[in-house]
Amino acid sequence: MKENVKVIEFQTNGTCCQLMQVAIDENNVIQDANFLGGCNGNLQGIKSLIKGMKIDDVIEKLQGIECGTKGTSCPDQLAKGLIRYRDEVLAQKV
Repeated sequence: MKENVKVIEFQTNGTCCQLMQVAIDENNVIQDANFLGGCNGNLQGIKSLIKGMKIDDVIEKLQGIECGTKGTSCPDQLAKGLIRYRDEVLAQKV
């Protein structure tokens, strides 16, 4: 993993996956991700797809995806967690 990587961790709401960990570098590029619970194959697929992506691109692609009638999904919860992180980072730079 690159230097200057921050690992963020957040609990999810309304999904089978209970906890997400995402490693983000100083350029806001995702270096790695891990998930606790949920559909392992789907989450491994998400992990593989988001590695190397900027967090804004991940948010744009995943935000609002729903799983059944839950009103959210693992991809949507990932986007929400990244939005919280991005907003916190931006607030610190002001």
